[in-house]
Amino acid sequence: MTPGSEPSGPRGRVPRNIRMMGLVSLLTDASSEMVYPVLPLFLANVLGAPVAAIGLIESLAEATAAFMKVGSGWLSDRVGRRKPLIALGYSLSNLAKPFLALSATWPAVLALRLSDRLGKGVRTAPRDALIAESAEPGERGRAFGVHRALDTLGAAIGPFVAWAVLTLSPDAYRTVFLISAIPGTLAILVVLFAVRDTGSRKPSGAAAPSFKGFSRPLVVFTAISGVFALANSSDAMLILRAQDLGVTPAVIPLMYVVFNIVGALLSGPLGARSDRVGRRRLLIFGFAGYALVYLGFALAQSAASPWLLFALYGIPYAATEGMTRAYVCDLAGPERRGTVLGAYTFVLGLAALPSSALAGVLWDTVSHSAPFLLSAVLMGGAATALVVAGRWLDAHREEACSLSL
Repeated sequence: MTPGSEPSGPRGRVPRNIRMMGLVSLLTDASSEMVYPVLPLFLANVLGAPVAAIGLIESLAEATAAFMKVGSGWLSDRVGRRKPLIALGYSLSNLAKPFLALSATWPAVLALRLSDRLGKGVRTAPRDALIAESAEPGERGRAFGVHRALDTLGAAIGPFVAWAVLTLSPDAYRTVFLISAIPGTLAILVVLFAVRDTGSRKPSGAAAPSFKGFSRPLVVFTAISGVFALANSSDAMLILRAQDLGVTPAVIPLMYVVFNIVGALLSGPLGARSDRVGRRRLLIFGFAGYALVYLGFALAQSAASPWLLFALYGIPYAATEGMTRAYVCDLAGPERRGTVLGAYTFVLGLAALPSSALAGVLWDTVSHSAPFLLSAVLMGGAATALVVAGRWLDAHREEACSLSL
């Protein structure tokens, strides 16, 4: 059993660390998702930013997060501790968001968004390694699913608060940003005082971040994930598409509530199911589901369509968001789990760098449906690649688990 884990049978109690990290993520996402659904509307409707600029902001923000993950994952392996980087990352993110209330130009929003995502990059790989180390190997999918369910529940609470504020005062975007400080501060306190560290607490002597030790199945899965990440542009594009189809800005956060409720309800059960039927099958289902949802956004013609599409969006989200990392942990082995998770997300960051920026340019120069059509094609390609590579991946999975670093 790894440090920080608790014994549990197939139906046993979820380990304390996973519950506490779930609470931290719930509070952080309540803060973040209070801001996130209204930020592109604030940029477009208040600051007058073009959609290409909004896409650039999201591309740089997500790339910053992913680039930091490889270094933080390696460092947490190197020092043998997860919690200090987790605490630093959550602090950076939750302290940056309230300052959006002072922004007067879109470059100022860019700077704060980069600070927020810098924090996400610092915390994510050590956090995922801590979750993996706090669960029994046979319940890893369940652990990531429970964590994702609590995370997504917080992501439903935040937009609901934003909707309430904007219903009372339609232009009160800055008030929403200020209120986000409340759950954000609570999240920092929980991670400082309730989360237990895992790892050896001894320097591991891990080499610098590298893909050299990746097993062949992990290389193939990382490449397929990179194609999917290139297609998966920021949700800001979905929000702008909803407004483009005639949805009132104050109501859009409610669509995000629906999306996150569906994701929260399904993340736990789907995570547990991946422990039984295999994660690759669930990921094929998720990638294909994403493709269908994005195709729906491309073809939608009425203000009612985004309601259904945001609800459907929660299904593939629940099937993939935690499961990709659980699958990487399966293939990585215990010794350099943080480093491998960080290197994997580094690849996703490379793909994310052009993703939203390209979507914004296509929106401004081709058509409002073009970004979603391109995403649907690439997502479908990623799902197909997982099917084609499936027999080979399954045949080599046990070898990968025993030989990976």
